[in-house]
Amino acid sequence: MADAVFYDGETARRRTVSLKIGASSLDLHEGDDWIASWPTGAVRRREAASGVLRLMLEGGPALARLDVTDPGDQASIRAHCARLELGEPKERTGRIIFWSALAAVSLTLCVVFLLPIVAERLTPLIPLSVERRLGTAVDNQVKFIFGGKVCDGTRGLAALETLSARLRASTDVGMETHIAVLESKIPNAIALPGGRIYLFKGLLDQAESADEVAGVLAHEMGHAAHRDSLRSLIQSGGASYLLGLLFGDVSGGGAVVIATQLLIDSAHSREAETAADAFAAQAMLALGRPPKAMGLLLKRIEGNEKKLPAFLSTHPVTDQRLKSLEQQAPAHTGEPLLSEEEWRALKEICKTS
Repeated sequence: MADAVFYDGETARRRTVSLKIGASSLDLHEGDDWIASWPTGAVRRREAASGVLRLMLEGGPALARLDVTDPGDQASIRAHCARLELGEPKERTGRIIFWSALAAVSLTLCVVFLLPIVAERLTPLIPLSVERRLGTAVDNQVKFIFGGKVCDGTRGLAALETLSARLRASTDVGMETHIAVLESKIPNAIALPGGRIYLFKGLLDQAESADEVAGVLAHEMGHAAHRDSLRSLIQSGGASYLLGLLFGDVSGGGAVVIATQLLIDSAHSREAETAADAFAAQAMLALGRPPKAMGLLLKRIEGNEKKLPAFLSTHPVTDQRLKSLEQQAPAHTGEPLLSEEEWRALKEICKTS
């Protein structure tokens, strides 16, 4: 008679036991010590890996189980335990379904209603140093998702720094910002927690002027100034952690990865987008450049793309949004943000030769 493996349902201890199978009971022994006797009429089979006969005792501890692998023992158990294949008791199954459904509903309500409130209240309390560390973790994930290639053409970098410096001088973000171009065909731009801003090559390719790019960058600087990305990360990270609990990731180990993907795939609230538009408009007006340039670029992307990037798919460039940008004209016309030569260099920042 081969040994079987027994868990008593109260501890995590794995106990190797021998079996004595009779007409009325299934007796478990650990060495010379008697462990338990299970009435054959109360023994039930549960799902297990191939080749394993997993048994549980109806009315016994919920987590107690016996795994039998010896074919002879399995045949003897099937011969003596006439009620082996009965399903889970209906009352118990109903309780499990009820409490599982209640847990799912509770987590869903937390994700939909509670987390946005928590994120809104918590964001202003988080120090910038902590936000920068969170931003570094998200930055690593963003580079992994999009291939990790940051464009580094020398002349293009110089032009990008010139444009970035003029935008920084025209407004107050409240934190140090780092702007880079990510080599991705997706026409997008994103602000990460801590002041890192990425302009995607796909968006740069569709831009027709430095003003258009400057407007988008100023918009993302607005998100950084209002800490919108941190707020979204707290909300999406909490959501991914709670959903992880629901589906078995009790450690929350995938929270940063999932939260980063949610941050990329989702857009900010309509209020956050409107505030970022206003921030960008003020920055452009301070430079004597037209805010409507950003709207023209986004409208062009909206018309060219079959699948819109996240920052347009849920918050499209509506006529009202475009009209608001067009109505704001600078009192005086400032000098071009980039020379023609600098603009060409910026457009070619991802070229390797």
